[in-house]
Amino acid sequence: MEEQVEEFGAERVMDNIVDVDFTDKIKVLKGAKGEYKAKAVIVATGASPKLAGCPGEKELTGKGVSYCATCDADFFEDMEVFVIGGGDTAVEEAMFLTKFARKVTIVHRRAELRAAKSIQEKAFKNEKLNFMWNTVIEEIKGDGIVESAVFKNRETGEVTEFVAPEEDGTFGIFVFIGYDPKSALVEGKLELDESGYIPTDDNMKTNVEGVFAAGDIRVKSLRQVVTATADGAIAAVQAEKYIEEHFAE
Repeated sequence: MEEQVEEFGAERVMDNIVDVDFTDKIKVLKGAKGEYKAKAVIVATGASPKLAGCPGEKELTGKGVSYCATCDADFFEDMEVFVIGGGDTAVEEAMFLTKFARKVTIVHRRAELRAAKSIQEKAFKNEKLNFMWNTVIEEIKGDGIVESAVFKNRETGEVTEFVAPEEDGTFGIFVFIGYDPKSALVEGKLELDESGYIPTDDNMKTNVEGVFAAGDIRVKSLRQVVTATADGAIAAVQAEKYIEEHFAE
């Protein structure tokens, strides 16, 4: 892919952009290595899943800890799975996981779910779904793979440890407690929603002429590689059209 774009004259520069100025027709990006001027800019800084924040989580990510049910559900077919979270995404993903796992337990720090009532009704009817209320995950343990997890009840203080069944050897922990949009760079430079995402129209246009956004940084309902790729294709075509229309020689 890199070779293909370079054949068309694209120049690839690796730099850390620390500031941007979108006030004029020519946009200015200030990086650690230098300053760049552009006729159009595509912001694709992405968003990262929020972590549960317990010991062992980072070390065992991809080894039993996941943030994407559609990506990793089939790894836990006929196994036990824990879902951390209580919002719409957590409950919907938990229901999806019941198609693969033999048992799915939603671990929520409160006494009731935050998901929409319609989603809750479906969840409570699902026989494969179980719930641990007022509970947080304290630690994830394992030698190269998830082998056990420690949970704590926030009301009683009771600590319990779930150990992977011997016949399985492991189990899944899916964390769905939200995302952190990487929008600090454009804060005050572009319109952001209350969560920090960039609103765009269907052509990836932001509220600033000549600036487009693509991928997980956008306000959108589905954050996956396939949707980000589609956003990028649309943004690139629209950026080219913008340049042709506004910088005609």
